[in-house]
Amino acid sequence: MPETGLSITGLQEAQADNLKRLAALKPSGELGEGIKEATLAAHRYAVQITHVWPILGGGLRASHRVEMKGLIGRVYIDPSAVNPRGQMPSVYGFYENRRGGSHAFYDRTVDEYGGRASEIVIARVEKAM
Repeated sequence: MPETGLSITGLQEAQADNLKRLAALKPSGELGEGIKEATLAAHRYAVQITHVWPILGGGLRASHRVEMKGLIGRVYIDPSAVNPRGQMPSVYGFYENRRGGSHAFYDRTVDEYGGRASEIVIARVEKAM
């Protein structure tokens, strides 16, 4: 039989290490926890930088929500939210974000905080590996 250079020594340890890595990459593992942590942090950032219009009472800022589905985290404006004046932040928030500059709360969150959010996820996964 030809020599392959492989041996059984360390195989169980390698398999255990592989199982540990696979578990870390599941939605219930460190990857999922990292995505959850990063999504919640991005939500906090978006809330913090969203302008509060005095006449609208902060309804837009208060309407940001977080949703987790498996390994996908999402920050969005609650379509059922209504501000104290009876207006829907999901409607005027779209236009506020499109104004750009300091008004672009979601664009700014991606541009200004997206790198940090990625670092949160990477750090969690690296720690588990």
